[in-house]
Amino acid sequence: MVKEQRKIKLLRKSSRPFLWISFGLLAISALVLYFYLRFLLRNAVEEELRSTVGRVENSIKTQGSWYELPPIVEVAMVSKLGKEQIKDTLMYDPSQNELEEFRELNTYMGWKGENYRITVRALIVESNEILITVNILYGTITVLVFLFLYYFNNKATQKLWFPFFENLNKMKQFSVSSQDPLLLMDSDILEFTELNTEITTLTEKVQSDYKNLKQFTENVSHELQTPLAIIQAKIDTIINGEGLNNSQFEQLSSIQKDIQRLKQLNKRLGLLSKIENEQFTNVKPCKLNEVLRDRIEHLSELYPAKIILNVQKETIVIMDAHLAEVLCDNLLSNAIKYATPNTPITIDLQKNALTVKNKGTCAILKPELLFNRFYRETDELKSTGLGLAIVKKICDFYGFTPSYSHENGTHNFIVNFEV
Repeated sequence: MVKEQRKIKLLRKSSRPFLWISFGLLAISALVLYFYLRFLLRNAVEEELRSTVGRVENSIKTQGSWYELPPIVEVAMVSKLGKEQIKDTLMYDPSQNELEEFRELNTYMGWKGENYRITVRALIVESNEILITVNILYGTITVLVFLFLYYFNNKATQKLWFPFFENLNKMKQFSVSSQDPLLLMDSDILEFTELNTEITTLTEKVQSDYKNLKQFTENVSHELQTPLAIIQAKIDTIINGEGLNNSQFEQLSSIQKDIQRLKQLNKRLGLLSKIENEQFTNVKPCKLNEVLRDRIEHLSELYPAKIILNVQKETIVIMDAHLAEVLCDNLLSNAIKYATPNTPITIDLQKNALTVKNKGTCAILKPELLFNRFYRETDELKSTGLGLAIVKKICDFYGFTPSYSHENGTHNFIVNFEV
């Protein structure tokens, strides 16, 4: 099973690269600044150390003496000259009474047969403090600039995409059954204008096709009724006449049943079309227990066994009254049609659910197809295959949930009214 990809908003998606690139550049620039300032400060310290060495050497050459200021400047006579060294070292500073970090330069000079080692040091704690302070200031200023730019970039992006989101909301509210055209917000962006043009053309075409299809369906349904009624009347006349043998009577009776089935099929297809076209707008509170009692009384003549109604509490659903009758009729007709002969049909009506139960030894083989159009488990009973499809369509229309189960030799058809 393919895992569904998590969806995120467009503005957030478009802002992510900006955030990551900005944080990356901020981190890189902070590191570059740190090491560059460190390099400059070290060069400045070393330049100061060499300047001090130059003063000491000049003092030795001109005056034959030197000055010392431990631990900043130290001069010692040595037996031989060594290599110049520069390094960081920790030393005790009497003025601070603690160990401090120094930058130390050791160099050598020879003068009038004497060898001298000159050691000069510079305190680098202040350099580190300067370095840290500069980086903190840089980071603070950069973060403020980043937040400022992000805020105005986000505002500018929202303004840029505002026509798109406005038109998206209008498209969500668009209905093909509406007579009003889809009026989209204009934009000075060429791509948005082209998108609006294509969407407007498409919706107008869809509305036109929908209107033509609706008209065609209604016309076909209406026009079929008259010839079917005429054929039915003529067959009734022939059957009621004289001179028919048994074979002719059986054939005409079969034709009569097929015509009746065709009329029922035409009626149900018309009903499905009206539901899909959202033509049932007379929505009001319906007392389902009263609807069920009326439909049971109407259908009880077709079923010799008992139809038992168990009502725990008055159930009121918000829907079209005619569709409420159709829903109950189709569930009851299905139970009557497929129930084991001479077994009771039980209807349980609760606050949030309606359950219709009828006896049946075998469970339905493909329950996932049960509410599909024209699906029948068997051809033994001639039916339109639309009864439960209409139940499903009505449930979908109002947000109800139909389901089926088979337990202990009983078929259970359940409609849950919780939305």
